[in-house]
Amino acid sequence: MSRGTPTATVVALYAGGFLGPFAGGIVTSMLPELGADFGVSTQVASYSLTAYLVPFAALMLFSGTLGARWGAARSVRVAYLVYVVSSVVCVLASTYPVFLAARAVQGGANAFTTPLLLAAIATVTPPERLGRSLGLFASLQAAGQTSAPLLGGLAAEVSWRYAFLGVAAVSAVLAFAGLPERMRERQRTHATLRSAWRPAVLKAGWLALVGWACLGGMSVLLAVRAEDAFGLSAAERGLVLTGFGVVGLLSARPVGRAIDRIGARRAVLIGSVAGAVPVALVGTLTWLPAVAALWAVTGVAAQLVLTGVNALVLGGDGPNRAGAVSVVQSLRFTGAAVSPLAFTPLYQVAPWLGFVVPAVLVTVSAVLLLGGREVP
Repeated sequence: MSRGTPTATVVALYAGGFLGPFAGGIVTSMLPELGADFGVSTQVASYSLTAYLVPFAALMLFSGTLGARWGAARSVRVAYLVYVVSSVVCVLASTYPVFLAARAVQGGANAFTTPLLLAAIATVTPPERLGRSLGLFASLQAAGQTSAPLLGGLAAEVSWRYAFLGVAAVSAVLAFAGLPERMRERQRTHATLRSAWRPAVLKAGWLALVGWACLGGMSVLLAVRAEDAFGLSAAERGLVLTGFGVVGLLSARPVGRAIDRIGARRAVLIGSVAGAVPVALVGTLTWLPAVAALWAVTGVAAQLVLTGVNALVLGGDGPNRAGAVSVVQSLRFTGAAVSPLAFTPLYQVAPWLGFVVPAVLVTVSAVLLLGGREVP
C-alpha cells in the first residue's frame, strides 16, 4: 500500500474482503438447523447458499463498472448499509421465503463491494508489491468462507440468528470506513462495459470459475461427506472446513511474494494442478485427520489460483480495472454457486466421483489455457 493511505482505510479494505465470503458461506454448517426452524428439508435449506451467490455473481458482471461510474466510495458505503438492513431481516425472518429474499439482497449488496475493494487495492499498491497485497486480500476471502462454517456452526448450537447479528454489526462499522481518496475519481473515466469484457478478462474469468468451483467450492460437498462418512456435528464439520482458510491466511505473504516473482500466469497454472491432488484425496480417504490436513493444504493452491487470476486483470494500467475484476469475480462466485449443483449428483452416484471429477476438470482447464503460449 502507498504510505499516504490511512491505516484504518487499509484495514477496512481487507475486512471487506473477509465479510463477503463469510456472510455467503455462514449457512454451510447450519443447514439442518435452518431446515428445522423453517420447516423445510436440509436440501431446501441449502438453497440459502444459492440465493446469496446467484445475484452476487450475476450483478458482478457489471457492478464494478457501475460502481466506478457512480463513485467507488459512495457505492461501497451504500452497499454496506444495504447489507446491514438485509442481515437484520435474516435475523427477524419468520418464514423461509422472507429469509431467502434477504439472502438474495445480501448477495446483491456484496456485488458492489468486492470488485471496488480489489480495484482500490490495485490503485494504491506499487506494481512490484501487487501480488502480496492481492494475496492478503484473497487469503482473507478464503478465511471468511472457511471460518464461516465454524462460527455459523457454533452459533447454530444456540441460535443461527446470532450469526447474522454479527454480520450486521460488522457491516455497519465498514459502512463508515471509506475508500482511499485516489479512488474517488480515477476509476470513473474509463468505466465502460466493453472495456470490462475483453477476451483476456473472459479467459481469466473462466480460470476463476473452474478454480473456485473445484477447489474452494468443494467445502459444501466436504461438509456432506464429513457427516455421512464420519458422523460429525455442525460445529465439528465447521472445524474441519476452517483449515482451508486458516492455511490460506497464513500462506498469504509467501504466496504473494511468489506471484510477484514468478508471475501471475505461472502461479495460476501451478495452483490449479497442485490443488487437484488434495481435492481428489479428501473425497477418497477414510482417515479424518488426513482429510482435514489435505483440505487445509488445498487452501494454498486456491490462494495461488485466485490471487494469480486477480493479478492478471489488475496488473498494469488497463482500462476499467474495477469492471474487469468484477467480471472475473462474478465468474469465480458462479463457480461457487454451481459447484454443489454440478458435483452433488456425482457424489450421490459414488462419493469419490464428486471429488475426482472436479480435480480432473481444474487441471485440464489450466493446462489448456496456460500450458502453452501466454494468454493474449
